[in-house]
Formats: sequence, structure tokens, C-alpha cells
Amino acid sequence: MTGLLSTGVERGADALDGPLRRLHAQCREVAPSFREVGVALDRDPDSIRDFLHLPAFGVLGQVFTPPEYQTGDLVVDAFDPTCTALCVVLEALSHGDPGAILAGPGAGLCRDVVRELGDDAQREQFFGRVDDGPTWTFFGLTEPGKGSAALELDTRLTPAPDGDGWLLHGEKKYIGNGARAQIGVVFCRRAPGPWGIEAVVVDPSAEGFSGELLPMVGLRGARISHLRFDAVRVPADRVLGRHRTPSRRGIYGALHALLRFRPGLGAMTLGLTQAACDYLAEHRPVLPKADQARVDALLDRIAAVRRMMYDVAADVDRGVVNAHRIGTVKMRAAQLGERATLLAAELLGPASLIEHPWLEKAYRDLRAFEFMEGTSNLHRLSVFQGLLKSDYFPAAGHADAPRH
Repeated sequence: MTGLLSTGVERGADALDGPLRRLHAQCREVAPSFREVGVALDRDPDSIRDFLHLPAFGVLGQVFTPPEYQTGDLVVDAFDPTCTALCVVLEALSHGDPGAILAGPGAGLCRDVVRELGDDAQREQFFGRVDDGPTWTFFGLTEPGKGSAALELDTRLTPAPDGDGWLLHGEKKYIGNGARAQIGVVFCRRAPGPWGIEAVVVDPSAEGFSGELLPMVGLRGARISHLRFDAVRVPADRVLGRHRTPSRRGIYGALHALLRFRPGLGAMTLGLTQAACDYLAEHRPVLPKADQARVDALLDRIAAVRRMMYDVAADVDRGVVNAHRIGTVKMRAAQLGERATLLAAELLGPASLIEHPWLEKAYRDLRAFEFMEGTSNLHRLSVFQGLLKSDYFPAAGHADAPRH
């Protein structure tokens, strides 16, 4: 297949060791089943329950559940839940359909927040709930008019008048699976300033919680939602990090989760981008020399971003978190996804988006990644700031890179 190494790992992933290559191969073996899932979800996002028996969803359950809380059979080889392993799995499965990943049950983005901030009882309660049958979760950060600007949160946490816990007031928007989740994490403000932000576990069945689905063009299975909290009661033991100092609580947890997951989001984008290139190669195996050169140049760019993705993921696993370079991966992956679908549509002919339904769906889905975890303009600004401060390339004499 165009763009693949003989080992079955895409170009640019040559830095992966043997176990990670085997993990990639195992995931790519089950990924094709997600194509059918993605098509079904595009028609009816609620059809997800008809497919939860597929091994690919078992892989996701294994990936997003900390090893100490896993109770089911292992679908792929046991591995440490590192950022690099997450990227391997998400890229391989997204070659099938990233929308199926976003539509599936499990801890998702909440995994790292609860693992990092929760005490033993909170982790046991949260992951036990997730493991108790198909359970959807939501990560409530983005707000109307604010985006994901964590320091500008308007959602408030106030003491309950009866002294029993807290009350949650406010809104969250563009929240994946928010209207169908059984449990979630909401970031809110208890006091002014960055240390006044808290992360709380919320039960959507609580009085005052409401959610509505938003109309979507792509990734429809993700069930992007608008949530409202009208004095939703939050028990005191649902405040994550209550045993930690304020600087290691809410905002720390949000950044910890987002920066660890952002390379994985780039991996999902690259997985579907590679699939679009492979689809073009399958349906037009012979191209004029000039057009083939355009495809080869695109594949080289994909390989370069893939290699950078694994580099920054490896840095995260070593405790070095360079937000500027992580943002570069997400930004470039989104740009390449758009470029790949435009090129495939052009080379397959004027009616390609009508004659090739899968390509038309991939065309819509890939554009959604531009708006997830920050638009390209925001990441360009971050890259510029990193270059201006001379900490974009920490290896070049800057040992004091940001660390977790």
C-alpha cells in the first residue's frame, strides 16, 4: 500500500520499538471494522450500541482504562498507558474511522484528569463506574463565547446553602458525548484567579443538569452537546484534588489532560489522512508523473509530522511537555488532512464526492479536527511565542523545558 513500510508501520514511525510496532499491527488488524461503524453513525449516531461487541472497542476500553482497573480480557498486548502508546493506537484505529473512537464509551479525556487529581476513593469510584457496563463520559471545559480558555471560565461552584457540598451553575458547549454520558468531569470556578479553578465529577442524572445535541456536519457519532447546570448539587467528595494544594488542582488537571491528549488528537487526524491517501492509491493506482509527485510530496509531509508526533509523545513520557511543539503537531496534522482530501477529490474526478461516499465522509470528518483542541491560528501563535522565547527547541541548549 502506498506510503507504508514493509513492516506495516507508516513512514515516519521508524522510531517505534518492537512492542509498539506489534501494537500498531494489532490495532490495524481490527481497524477496518470501524469503517462500517463510521458509516452507520453518520446516519444514526445512536446506533453505536449495535457495534460495541467489536474487538476495536475492546482495544479502546483497554487503552482508556488504567491497568489497575481493567477487569475484562486483553484485546491487544498489555502495555503501559503512555502518550506514545496512545498515539499508536489512535492513529491505527483512525485509519478505520476516528468518529467511531469518539463515539465509543469509556473514560476518554477524563482518564488522565481523574488519575492525576483523584484520591484513591475517587479513582475507584470513577473507573468502577466506567467499567460497569457501557458508560459514556464527558470532559466539560469549553464554554459559549470562551472556547477552551481555561482561565476565563464562567461556570461557577458555590457552597450549598445547607452546607452539604456545592452547587454548580453555568454552561458548557461543544462537549463530546455530553448529552448521553452517565458521568463526566466539569471545570469550574470556585474563586478568582488560576488557583480558584476546580475539577468536579458530575452525575448527569442530578437535578438541574440538562443537555442538548448540536447539529454536526462531520464526526456525527461524537454527539457534540450543549450542557447547562442550574444549581446542580456536587457532593464534597466529588471535587477532584481536594487533598492537593490549589496550584495542583483544577487548572493543573486540565492542562495535564489536554497536553497529554493533544498528540493523540494529531494521531487520529493522521490516521484518517493516511487512509485518504491509501483510498486514492487504491482507486487510482496509476497517476501521471506530475500528479504522482504531488501525492509523494504529501506523503513525505505526513511522514514528517508523524515522526514529530512520536517525538513529542516520547518527550511527554519522559516528563518534558513542550506545548509549542505539541501544538505544531495538531496544527500540521489538521492542515494535511484538509490537503489530502482536496487532492484525492481532485484526482478522482469532478464527481468524486458523489461517486465515493467514503471519501465524502472523510472530507467532512477531517475538517472537524481543525476546531478540536484549538484552531490552527491559536497554535500558530503558540509556535511564534515559543520561537520568540527561544524554548521551541528545548534540546538546543534549553534544559529548563516545562515539565510535569
